[in-house]
Amino acid sequence: MNLHRELIRRNAEGRPLRVGVIGCGKFAGMFLAQVPATPGLQVVAIADLDPARARNNLVAVGWGAERATAASAGTAVRDGGTWVTPDALAVAGCPEVELVVEATGDAVAGTAHTLAAIEAGKHVVMVNVEADVLCGPALARRAQERGVVYSLAYGDQPALIAEQVDWARACGLEVIAAGKGTKYLPAFHRSTPDTVWGHYGITAERAAAGGMNPKMFNSFLDGTKSAIEMAALANACTLAVPGDGLKFPPCGVDDLPFLLRPAELGGVLEGRGMVEVVSSLERDGRPVHRDLRWGVYVVFAARSDYTARCFAEYGVVTSPCGRFAALYRPYHLIGLELGISVASACLRGEPTGTPTGWRGDVAAAAKRDLAAGEMLDGEGGYCVYGRLVPARRAFAERLLPIGLAARIRLRRPVSTDALLTLDDVELEGTSTALALRAELRPGD
Repeated sequence: MNLHRELIRRNAEGRPLRVGVIGCGKFAGMFLAQVPATPGLQVVAIADLDPARARNNLVAVGWGAERATAASAGTAVRDGGTWVTPDALAVAGCPEVELVVEATGDAVAGTAHTLAAIEAGKHVVMVNVEADVLCGPALARRAQERGVVYSLAYGDQPALIAEQVDWARACGLEVIAAGKGTKYLPAFHRSTPDTVWGHYGITAERAAAGGMNPKMFNSFLDGTKSAIEMAALANACTLAVPGDGLKFPPCGVDDLPFLLRPAELGGVLEGRGMVEVVSSLERDGRPVHRDLRWGVYVVFAARSDYTARCFAEYGVVTSPCGRFAALYRPYHLIGLELGISVASACLRGEPTGTPTGWRGDVAAAAKRDLAAGEMLDGEGGYCVYGRLVPARRAFAERLLPIGLAARIRLRRPVSTDALLTLDDVELEGTSTALALRAELRPGD
């Protein structure tokens, strides 16, 4: 509650928080749009594979051409300007930078960038939830050993839900379920970049004019992004994961405490303390009344009759038994809220959510019958979608994580909806991601 005051103090002292950003896409652009209006915050370096695009993005989000001027390679600007470079590792190790925002969306590259930043003594805010799910518990351990913060990104759903979970537990309430809303139908698992815009109700031409990436938007639709976000949440908040993937039950905000209860009590959950995503569409395509498509929620339970009576006395909407209730937030503001993570890490030394163990994973599942020799194209593509699974299952069955399911070839055929394994693909190399992934053990 005092972050803004502390930012003002740092600004008055001439010691603004100095941030480096890796990946200058939509999420980063939204954050950068807020930087000029945030006291005590300075972005000194930006890495992007296309520096010209990054500079154009800075102008587009309101920085002005003079603020988008790049410095010469290898030197950060000390006079309030911003260094723009294609070299992500240079930004990760830049002595001018106090905190690195990793926002590339590439799980393998993002892991390498993050480890480099941690080893250089930088705090990291991990926008790249794909990398977090692939290697986050190992990265968080490295950060702890180095004495820096590794944080989920406030504004994205996992960190916002983690805040709600922490609120409930700090109040002495039992967390029954936590998650988010989305637009979902079972048929969406088959969606490809060629069909995605029809499901969103827009034309391909309109999407192209708006600079919308079909693979990225398809990952939102086909269930992959929801699986990734819920794995990150489970790993950060000691929550359990459904045994065979998210159920995506249709549910409005008024029904959260009724539907998201254990099955033996009339709900849809396998147990207490689960992650789940609710759909804004009924299975026949009709819109859900008072849906939570853009929001996040936590379902909690009273631990005593007295607390349950207090729920009733203060007008809390509950399940029929009066013990289960929900708190929800109808929107999340993506990168516009990212400054909360930056300030929390630098000023308080606290993450806005961080992995505490490996409990959930996202395995690659076939969108269609796949033939031996096919090249997989990763998240949001034509070949696979991500399915949430318990980490113990991923480990025991050697399931192929969605973060490694790009630019690799199949050794043998895989049938529709089957989960791919590491033995199904030609996985070679000694990348940072593979090395860190090998350290993970369920429950660690």
